[in-house]
Amino acid sequence: MKKFMAVLAMVAVVAFAAPALAATNPFMDVPQGHWAYDAVGLLASRGIVSGYPDGAFKGAQPATRYEMASVVARALVAVDAEKASKQDLELLKKLVMEFKDELDALGVKVDKIDKRVAVLEDRLGGWKLSGQFWFDANFAGGDQAKSAYTESGLDTDFQKDRFRLTLQKQISDTTSFYAQFRGGSEAAGSGSSGYGDITAFNIRQIYVDTVLPYDINYRVGRFFLDFEDDHGLYVDNDAIFGDYRVDGFQFLKNWGSFSAKAVVGRNTGFDQSYKWVDDEEEEYNLFANGYMNYALDLTWQPNEKFFAGINGNWFNEDGDRVDGSYNFSTYSAYASYNFTPAIALQGLYYWQDLDEDLLKNPAVAHKRNLGGTEDSPKAWKATLDIKQDLLKFTAFRFEYMQQDNTFLGVRDPYSFGVDSGTVASISDNMPWNNGTSKLFFVYADQKWNDKWSSYLRYQQADFDTAGLDDAKGYGVGVTYQYTPAVAFRLAYDCVDYGDGNIVNHGDAFKDGKDHVFQFRTAINF
Repeated sequence: MKKFMAVLAMVAVVAFAAPALAATNPFMDVPQGHWAYDAVGLLASRGIVSGYPDGAFKGAQPATRYEMASVVARALVAVDAEKASKQDLELLKKLVMEFKDELDALGVKVDKIDKRVAVLEDRLGGWKLSGQFWFDANFAGGDQAKSAYTESGLDTDFQKDRFRLTLQKQISDTTSFYAQFRGGSEAAGSGSSGYGDITAFNIRQIYVDTVLPYDINYRVGRFFLDFEDDHGLYVDNDAIFGDYRVDGFQFLKNWGSFSAKAVVGRNTGFDQSYKWVDDEEEEYNLFANGYMNYALDLTWQPNEKFFAGINGNWFNEDGDRVDGSYNFSTYSAYASYNFTPAIALQGLYYWQDLDEDLLKNPAVAHKRNLGGTEDSPKAWKATLDIKQDLLKFTAFRFEYMQQDNTFLGVRDPYSFGVDSGTVASISDNMPWNNGTSKLFFVYADQKWNDKWSSYLRYQQADFDTAGLDDAKGYGVGVTYQYTPAVAFRLAYDCVDYGDGNIVNHGDAFKDGKDHVFQFRTAINF
């Protein structure tokens, strides 16, 4: 930690709001006149730093992250809420998050620290407001009549891709409030376009967390159900199953190395593209309003290297939406093992039970319907994840996935536009039949320094269907972190759908290539 003295001076300013009178410096090797003399003296007088047994401070010696974490933890206790500004408190929170792993190892829980900082912000009502804004300039092209990379389908597309405002409050030691509002092209509902006026500004999530008797964590409101993300089983793509919102209740209980999470929800937006047209030609979205959703996730983590678990999701259709039975259940088992802190091997296996009526999709439900009848589809994925700490020049992630083509889940797990409301994916031609799609995904990301980072990605799909070509995709991106709040990213992405798909299976499928150059300005505030 080469900037040890600079960080100490920063901590002193935050903790004591730069008092006018400096304390006497007890360390002989920090001479009077040194730029950090006053800061070190103040920290010593408050017991935040103590030096070495020989009485020296050794400020030029690199510090370990654990030593820095100890300084941050002690500074938190000594913080003067009456003198510290909001900017100082935000700075302290950034230090806390930087050393959160070391603080946790030292027995200082980050969640407790967050609550302490929230108390210090009482004069602001305890409310914390943050936001995110992405503006994308897309320049698409290729063989498609309408590009899947742009919301308009045209070759040029400027849009307010994402606008989110997050509002939080720590109501008490055990109760907190969270709400996130969103607009731009990613906003759900009518008027969600990223062009012109943003006519829709929707509540993405809104919930309250509290603690019930027997240390049961209770959540109520609208929240995401994404067990794969909870356990770190995917990055830069999407879940095989999940990543949707419910209005409902969540219960979480821990017993040492064992934890259980249960959800009772409704009004889920599981798959907005899955529609049904009844005999009177009325269109329904099966998952938007007509389902009760029950979920249970059981996880065992005996140590830091290994965890395993099982999961169940049950969707029960009300019966008052359309005639027939459209219930389905999804079960999974998963595990992860860290050979070292930098190398992890993960596995995930799904199986489903679909009611017969769900398989009788007319063309509007699945435009690529080629006669799928398998009512017990499976899906599985194996992942090798290697951190940049090991390879030095890059991090590396390899995924291999197999998914039966009637598996009811996320059908574009490796799309470039998963976060943006526009989707271009190797899975665009995934049929609805009794075959099995095999997908490869390779992702390498590089952090060169505090300012520059980059990524490379490659994916391929084999749909196990005669006359349907393999699809390939690849992309590259470079990000420049201009300031802590502003970043610029230039990215290129391309999907090659192959040839002959339209001739063999109809115009619901795609041929040729689709690509985009994208320039993104991302602002966090």
